[in-house]
Amino acid sequence: MAAEQMADTGEEPDRTPPPAAPSPAAPASPSAAASAGPEPVPVPPARPLDAIDRDILRILQTDGRASIRSVAERVHVSRANAYARINRLVEDGVIRGFGARVDHERAGQGASAYITLKIVQNSWRTVREQLQALPGATHIALVSGDFDVLLLVHTPDNRALRELVLTRIQSIPEVLSTRTLLVFEETDLGPRPDRPAELA
Repeated sequence: MAAEQMADTGEEPDRTPPPAAPSPAAPASPSAAASAGPEPVPVPPARPLDAIDRDILRILQTDGRASIRSVAERVHVSRANAYARINRLVEDGVIRGFGARVDHERAGQGASAYITLKIVQNSWRTVREQLQALPGATHIALVSGDFDVLLLVHTPDNRALRELVLTRIQSIPEVLSTRTLLVFEETDLGPRPDRPAELA
């Protein structure tokens, strides 16, 4: 979508613009190459980022609800310029969305685990679709090494985690084996104002 042109008046959008549709996923690694089927439409390369773009990213990573006015003032550009830049970052897939960082334990998801999976060769896209539908799945990565997929899940308790692994994940035909690594404690290392080197 084209960046909306805005006069530098007293009015502005309430919040940053909505994210664009998700970009097609990157191709799989040799250990678990993409399954047969239609190839995704290639994503054009993102346009180069300048210092102002990187400052905007730092601000939005720290506070995804920052208003256009606030972003513009902090990077010293007009509101129209800030709005256009954020739109471009969304269009280029640099910004994939806006969301909240959640304390999963306080949100009723007291059990967390990283689950490693070995999968049938050429089945990554099929497996990914099924993992994305799992309740509590928050991160999925295709990796190299002794296993093929790394999955992060949050569940209400260990019983729910056990059911998720034994009933849902291990029933996926393309999953050859799993290993569950319980998380005892975690720290969110998201961007913070006291880390100015972020995205530098």
